[in-house]
Order: sequence, then C-alpha cells, then structure tokens
Amino acid sequence: MKRIPFLTAILHYVDAEARSKNLASGEGEQRPDWFRISPYIGIHLMCLGVIWVGWSWAALGVAGFLYVLRTFAITGFYHRYFSHRTFKTSRWFQFLFGVIGTGAIQRGPLWWAAHHRHHHAHSDQPEDVHSPVQHGFLWSHMGWFTAPVNFPTKLKLIPDFAKFPELRFLDRFDLLISFLIGAAVFFLGVLLPAELGTSGMQMLVWFFISTVVLYHFTYTINSLAHVIGTRRYQTTDTSRNNVVLALITFGEGWHNNHHYYPNTARQGFYWWEIDLTYYIIVLLSWVGLVWDVKPVPAEIRDSKPDNVANIAAG
Repeated sequence: MKRIPFLTAILHYVDAEARSKNLASGEGEQRPDWFRISPYIGIHLMCLGVIWVGWSWAALGVAGFLYVLRTFAITGFYHRYFSHRTFKTSRWFQFLFGVIGTGAIQRGPLWWAAHHRHHHAHSDQPEDVHSPVQHGFLWSHMGWFTAPVNFPTKLKLIPDFAKFPELRFLDRFDLLISFLIGAAVFFLGVLLPAELGTSGMQMLVWFFISTVVLYHFTYTINSLAHVIGTRRYQTTDTSRNNVVLALITFGEGWHNNHHYYPNTARQGFYWWEIDLTYYIIVLLSWVGLVWDVKPVPAEIRDSKPDNVANIAAG
C-alpha cells in the first residue's frame, strides 16, 4: 500500500491534467516543486554521459538537426503561431509542429502559449511570473516553471486552440511524447551502420545536450532580453533588443521590437536585424504550408522613439 502514493505521483507527472487538478491556477507561492524538477535536473546530468559515450559526426549531425528543428518549433509555432497568431496554417501542420515542439521538453503548446499571453498582458508587473525585475534573474531564467502554481495550463487564455482535442492531448501527455521522441533517437543510434561510430546511448546523450542548449537559449529571452541590450521603443516593460540573443534564438532576441508590436511574424523589423524564424515562415508560405503572414507596418516600425507607446499587449 505504501507504493500507491509514489505510483500516483508518477502518473500525475506523466498526465499533466491529473496533476493540475489539485493545484491552484492563479494563487500560490512561487517556489520549486523538487519532485517535479528532478527529471529536469536529470536531463542536465545526462549530458555528462558524453565523457563515456564520446561523439561521432552522426551524433553531432542528429543533435544539430534536432536543435534547428525544435528551435523553429518553439519560435515559429509555440511563440509566433500559438501565442500570437501571426500567420495561419492547416490543422495537420499545426499538430505536426505541436508534436515537434513538445519534443523540446518545454511542455505542451497550449501551456506554453497561454503563459506567454499572460506574460504580454502583465510584462514586468507583479503578475508576470518570469520577470527578472519582479522575481530576480535566476527565477526568471529557469525557476518559475518549477513552481506548482505555474503548472496548470491557463486554458481560458487560449480558447482558440484549446478547442482542438489533439492539442489538448499533446498538452496533457507532453512528457509521454518527449519520451517517445527520445526513444526514437536512441533506436536510431542502434540501427545506424556500425561504421558511423555511433550507438544508442551516444545518440541519446547528444539528444539531451541539444535539449539543454535549446533550454537555456530559449530561457534567455525571459531573463537576459529584459536586462541586457538596447531599447528602440519605450514600451511599458524592460524588453531589449540583443543581436547575440537574436542569432542564437533565430530572431527572438529582437525582444523590444516584439513587445512594442507583437502582432507581426517578423521580429527583426529592419533588413539588418537577422530573424531566421521569419525567413523560414516566409519559405513555408511560398510552398503553401502557411499563409496570411502578418508583416510589420512601416508606420509602426518607423515610429519616433519619443512618441512611442505600447501598440498592443499580445
């Protein structure tokens, strides 16, 4: 009988909806749930396995490909599509990138997008759970999502996508999807020809390395992009543009631009502001996989700094 609470906890961890039933959706303390954070710590520790498994060009290639693919799933779909609806796509294509985004192990698309919409509505205010101004740098970077109060999906903030049962499934069983993707990477290493010098464990370790790099590059937009950089527009928060962050996050580092006018698929407002996510979205529009890509209006982009106000909240 003593095993039941432990097994229940494991099931709750896998089933996000079951775990959320006993948690408050808007009240509670901002402090870590150490049981929930343990697998997150484990993913970081697994990267040390590179000492034993080494590397191969095959493992590096797969890790690099998964980094690029999952980065775009987060920046292009979790952020610019699910959070801000800056372009349109088909139901099957949104589900496909919902699955790929879930493979980044950053929760499901509904949870991610709902929290981001809440962030834009309360950016750097007390209600903003990952504001470095309100809660400190480390909490904004990687602490806030470990608190039980921030675990439930704020479905009322994302009714437009919560109506799709397949997206609700991804949100509920996000860890299961991530596990299956990790298993696929492992068996890829097992099945590849021996002359490539790889193995299942090597592939899995480099999958975790790719995941951890993606984690912390993504997190910098919550933390560093509100601390270091320049402010072209006088928004009501501390968002900043940072070229280094823009390069490693496929354009997300143009954060002051984004907070000034979040209703565009383009975050690098000028041609010299490199925005790889936007370029990929444009390529997808050329082949008909996405459409109605929202541009940044010239009058918005060229607003004089001394006349700037926050154009939209999200």
